[in-house]
Amino acid sequence: MTTPSRLPLLLLPGLINDARLWLSQVSQLSDIADAKVGDLTVADSIPDLAAAVLAQAPAERFALAGLSMGGYVAMEIMRQAPERVIVLALLDTSARADTPEAMEGRRKLMELAEMDFPAVIATLLPKMVHPSQVDDAAVGGVFKAMAFSVGKRAFLSQQRAILGRIDSRPSLAKIACPSLVLCGREDVLTPVAVHEEIAAGIAGSRLVVIEECGHLSTLGQPRQVTLALRQWLLSTRH
Repeated sequence: MTTPSRLPLLLLPGLINDARLWLSQVSQLSDIADAKVGDLTVADSIPDLAAAVLAQAPAERFALAGLSMGGYVAMEIMRQAPERVIVLALLDTSARADTPEAMEGRRKLMELAEMDFPAVIATLLPKMVHPSQVDDAAVGGVFKAMAFSVGKRAFLSQQRAILGRIDSRPSLAKIACPSLVLCGREDVLTPVAVHEEIAAGIAGSRLVVIEECGHLSTLGQPRQVTLALRQWLLSTRH
């Protein structure tokens, strides 16, 4: 049960990720946050995923954090129900829609998934984590375990949702709650410049770049990410 000193916190995972993406943060922030991880496998469009998440949100008003695809859904939640979000954190994500080249790459991965889903996971692994952590059981190993658990069908559904997402940059200026924008320095999927663009679009937001860190920052550098999220959550008390 949430106590008055613990803020309801909704965490949204990325593509073929599950609650294990946020395991360290849920544990280490439990003194100040009552965290729940949303399910992003229940629909194949970003608006429908946002609506589903809102229907299952932990409280009338809550803190919201999304990583990668979870960030896309978080930005859609800010369009659908901004009044419900107390503070917002966008991690290793992008406000841009896919380029034609990126869309083609997704479609090829979807075709590969139909024939050889393990090959998709092997293709994505080096893009998801820092090069030094590909063979690390706590990082690369967790990504592979999550991906196999989420599975091919959900992967295809999530890719359809991502392919259909809109450009969120025009709506960034409407975000009025305190916002954190965070990414790994070595994030090759959504580089630092993409996060600088998001931070510039949200008035008063704070940009944090985590060193020696890839796309899945919550796994790659959990202590540093958790510290940034703790400071973000505590900002609600001031």
